[in-house]
Amino acid sequence: MILALTVCGLVVVVVAVGLVVVGLRRRLIQRSGGTFDCSLRWDVPEKPDPSGKGWGYGVARYNGDRIEWYRIFSYSPRPRRVLDRSAIEVAGRRVPEGEEVLALLSDAVVLACLHRGTRLELAMSDDALTGFLAWLEAAPPGQQVNVA
Repeated sequence: MILALTVCGLVVVVVAVGLVVVGLRRRLIQRSGGTFDCSLRWDVPEKPDPSGKGWGYGVARYNGDRIEWYRIFSYSPRPRRVLDRSAIEVAGRRVPEGEEVLALLSDAVVLACLHRGTRLELAMSDDALTGFLAWLEAAPPGQQVNVA
């Protein structure tokens, strides 16, 4: 009986420590500012699948001429994806369809993009979308930026 309680207590402590580490990681990512909640779907087929599959929830951070995208439920201190401003082409925007409504945040707008030939979709709030498009358009002179 004592052994079972000890094991259960250890499991609870390990889970609690894991949650604290994930929370601290998010706080460290947001500490430098310029972050927004952003879901990402990488390598999207030509005709998007409205089933809601493939979306990853995360936090994106502006870092100079790059956007660094971090998965929310991860322990990695490194970004999962890095998008260079000069390589992003916006192909269009749409509202979530079908089961995507359940997979994404409630007020999300889906932005279809190309990044070095790879099709991807970003889902973010209207406010974050306004900031993202302004960041793209604010590229230094000489950079070709395509904002649809």
